Amino acid sequence: MTTTFTPSRPIWCAGCGDFGVQSALVKALDSLGIAAHDVMVLAGIGCAGTIQNNLSNYGYHAMHGRVLPTATGVVLANPDLTVIAAGGDGDGYAIGGGHLVHTFKRNPSMVYIVMNNGTYGLTKGQDSPTVDQHRNDYVEQAIDAVALGLAVPGSTFIARAFTRWPDQMDALMVAALEHAREKRGFAFLEIMSPCVTYNDTYPAWEAALDNLDERPGYDPSDRVAAFGAVTTMAAEGRMAAGMIYRGDNTAYEAAWQHADYPPPALQDVEPGGHVESYRAILGRYAV
Repeated sequence: MTTTFTPSRPIWCAGCGDFGVQSALVKALDSLGIAAHDVMVLAGIGCAGTIQNNLSNYGYHAMHGRVLPTATGVVLANPDLTVIAAGGDGDGYAIGGGHLVHTFKRNPSMVYIVMNNGTYGLTKGQDSPTVDQHRNDYVEQAIDAVALGLAVPGSTFIARAFTRWPDQMDALMVAALEHAREKRGFAFLEIMSPCVTYNDTYPAWEAALDNLDERPGYDPSDRVAAFGAVTTMAAEGRMAAGMIYRGDNTAYEAAWQHADYPPPALQDVEPGGHVESYRAILGRYAV
């Protein structure tokens, strides 16, 4: 395949965790042998929302907070593509939070990578929804998207990685892609990706994360056990990492499939094949 464009150089600061996320994604696509023309990466707004500019595949920059419904549209239009949505915790959990809930519920076969750094890096360091907000004696508690996903019955894949643990991140990225490509539904992968400029949390998150993949007897297919583990850790000031939950449910696109009508992007739209149909339509207007 001839390359018709040159991917951009990342705009991230030296040491940003997003470099690791991009590396894990590129390695996972390569290890699974997925051709660039079979991949569509859609990204949101912010530092993390530039990742699609750096990759040699189809890409689309979605409106602020709207990457998930846009990606769902791609899945429905062409289910042959490997669809990947990506963005930051502000884009995904603030303005895009409502779409996240419904994407968990619908379960379309795609991957959603959220690079969580706990800050709005592009707008110079305001706290994101994943950080407790302290105002006088009032504390507005942070959003935990993993717990949110576990609470939605339709969810099928929930995992959390950390850019300082690259081996696990690589493995979870491959697992997420396999889940979506096997048409098992929505693969949600939150990656703790520190912002070294405004919120350097490398040591804090390394201390707080608890790797469920290393816990003896932990069963990621047990939603109740997963929810219990996540909430118990949160009460202790820790966060779950690893393959937190993986289950089965019908994928969203199955509801829209019809044996007689291929998906829109796969339909024959060449005029020559529809001449008789056009004549029949025009004939209805003949007097």
